[in-house]
Amino acid sequence: MKYFTHPPHNADLTYAYETWIKRPEERGRLDGLLTACLSDEVSPERQRANVVSWRGVMTKILTAPYEERDGWLLNVMCVNGTLYFEEHLSSQKLKEKENMTDRNRLQSYFGYAFESYCTSATPDPGHDPGRLPNGWSGNIDTNVQWCSVVKTKLGDSRMIIGGEVDCVEGWRSDLSLLGLRFSSCSPGRYTGQPNTFVELKTSLTIRGPQDEARFEKKLLKFYFQSFLLGVPEIKVGFRTPAGRLKDLQSFKTVQLPRLVRGKPGAWDPNICLDFGSRFIIFLRSIIDDWDMGSSGSSPSSSSDILSESRAAGRKSRSKEECVWRVTFVPGRGPEVVLLDDAGVADVRNGEDRVGFLPTFYWDKVSARASKSKAKDDRKKST
Repeated sequence: MKYFTHPPHNADLTYAYETWIKRPEERGRLDGLLTACLSDEVSPERQRANVVSWRGVMTKILTAPYEERDGWLLNVMCVNGTLYFEEHLSSQKLKEKENMTDRNRLQSYFGYAFESYCTSATPDPGHDPGRLPNGWSGNIDTNVQWCSVVKTKLGDSRMIIGGEVDCVEGWRSDLSLLGLRFSSCSPGRYTGQPNTFVELKTSLTIRGPQDEARFEKKLLKFYFQSFLLGVPEIKVGFRTPAGRLKDLQSFKTVQLPRLVRGKPGAWDPNICLDFGSRFIIFLRSIIDDWDMGSSGSSPSSSSDILSESRAAGRKSRSKEECVWRVTFVPGRGPEVVLLDDAGVADVRNGEDRVGFLPTFYWDKVSARASKSKAKDDRKKST
């Protein structure tokens, strides 16, 4: 875990670009999160959870009511009463993401470079042996991440969510760089809770009303990315198109909705939360209906963003082994189909999995495994 420190003004976000070790694009597997779910600390909550997924997936779902451009695909399984969401990336989509244009690749790097300038390996950046005089704390390797696992609720649904955390608060004395004084310094620390987490973001400098409107639209995703993990503060670095850092602003996560309220094109988090709650209920109803042998289709009204496309399928697999595909198209809403054997094989991708869940996890949490464990426990007690 790294600590926040103030970046230098006019920092060069193209610095050390040629040394960037970029993590290869890959399918959005849940394996790391599921490993955490089997730990002694998380397992009791996992057994009560209604949904398990990555933060990025839940952000896509919650912001769908305001999405105008990008669609998405999810794979869904229901095991022992818990829904698992995995983003589905086809081989073609992975290839497109891997072969981004030079311009898009550089702009992606700007965000990582900002993180390097804003973080330190020690609470006091002056004691960080790897920090350079220009404020650079180390070359970028996106294979290295620090993730937090949290429990939360959406409506009546208990959720376990995992997501990357950029850093925690550093020494408050850093704020003296902004002309503020404190009688004492409090060191940054990880408390075991998200109350000291900091989210780092970059955005183009705001040069006029159109730029301001675009930035306020981006705040929707900024808000839910931090809200879902309980991150209290977001620090945004405003940059030039060429990658020079010109300003740093801090935003309290809970205050973001107020910044856009009443403005043209404003977003409302309550609409997103209501949609997310109904989305989970919608998925569970489809899965439960299939389990009871329903093969009919009852599309919702055209005014509702939730729509339906059921496929009863051949019951060659148990409900727990089934994989459903959710397709979201902006303006049309999510549609759900049950994958056939070929579709499930594509999801497995030749790996040791039941659906998209790794076998090591499936063997621990499936209803079949639970019944076997209960049987063994009864034998031991007799």
